[in-house]
Amino acid sequence: MSADLKQLQHQLQIQFQNKQLLKQAFTHASYVNEHRTSQTQDNERLEFLGDAVLELTVSEYLYKTFPNRPEGELTKLRAAIVCEPSLVKFAEALGFGKYVLLGKGEEMTGGRTRPALLADVFESFVGALYLDQGLEAARSFLERFVFPQVADNGKLQMRDYKTELQETIQHHNMGVLEYRIVEERGPAHEREFVSELFMDGQSLGRGVGRSKKEAEQQAAAAALSKLALPK
Repeated sequence: MSADLKQLQHQLQIQFQNKQLLKQAFTHASYVNEHRTSQTQDNERLEFLGDAVLELTVSEYLYKTFPNRPEGELTKLRAAIVCEPSLVKFAEALGFGKYVLLGKGEEMTGGRTRPALLADVFESFVGALYLDQGLEAARSFLERFVFPQVADNGKLQMRDYKTELQETIQHHNMGVLEYRIVEERGPAHEREFVSELFMDGQSLGRGVGRSKKEAEQQAAAAALSKLALPK
């Protein structure tokens, strides 16, 4: 068990009984491919399980929280919570990206911030927690870190980083922001965009997303973290 994963357990106030399960949840296939002599398994099977656990626990939460909503609306609300962009936001809020074990190639191409990878890691962690401590522990984790972000109308209360950054920059009279899409990569069905944010010609941060808007949001989030200014 690495010091990083010990730190993560302390941060989450969750202690895994089977530490190998926790490590597996954060192990990408690219790492396993480059360490074939290792007994470490990648997180793809845990991702499969975690997806099912999320479906069940989110469905239960919505069923109990919105007793007057019809089945069709509950289905749409669930889809909004368990979709990739939402899972990415949850993973980012918990800093999951920095704990992932990656192959060198995946690391060099920015895999640590790749949306699909972060969403998968979040599902894998939920699957690992379920196997280690059962459904109640998984539900408790989501009650602390996911369900509070669901508003009274069932919508997710996600931060608008672009607006937040713009207001902060204007408040401090700092300069003019400009977003540029500097790279498009991946096949058409898994397109990723890389956005770089500049202020008066100086780079403030980069973001990656499945859409240009999502990439810009991630770039704005990186800039907010870098600047660390009061609002």
